Amino acid sequence: MNKIFWPVLLALTVSACGTKGTTPAQVEDRTGTGTATTAPATGAASTGTSSDSVSGSALPGDATGVDPRKDPANVLSKRSVFFDFDSFVIKDEYSAMIQAHASYLNANRNARVILQGNADERGSREYNLALGQKRAEAVRRALSVLGVTESQMEAVSFGEEKLRKTGSTEEAHAENRRTDVVYGDE
Repeated sequence: MNKIFWPVLLALTVSACGTKGTTPAQVEDRTGTGTATTAPATGAASTGTSSDSVSGSALPGDATGVDPRKDPANVLSKRSVFFDFDSFVIKDEYSAMIQAHASYLNANRNARVILQGNADERGSREYNLALGQKRAEAVRRALSVLGVTESQMEAVSFGEEKLRKTGSTEEAHAENRRTDVVYGDE
């Protein structure tokens, strides 16, 4: 039995190491020429607009001196990930935004973010605190997968305490089911 098992195991291990995935490698141009080719994390096609990626020419310390996080035309100015009711699954529509924040944080290793999880007022206070924490942790994990170090991120929950919109309408509830990305220097 051992004479067959070990060679088969070795062959499977060697063949697994040599397999190639069909997903192309993600490449980002950091030369400052303004042609960034960063693809979204979900494999969806990028539209190629300047708001889909963080160009090297917009980072602090460049000649422009513009902070891309404050530019309304830049995807970095978007700071909230919204969730469905009773869910902490990140929707695909936020992948470009999360990718852009990850690129910024990877390029600026001294930058820190606080991920503030929130919930609407439905449910108990304890449940909403736990749900807000799960939402913040979901965004933290997504950034971590994209290379952001754990020391750059902190996930906290406000539960139902920090409502963005008051009221009992679905519109108000949807506005409160979110995780906000807050930079430490702002």
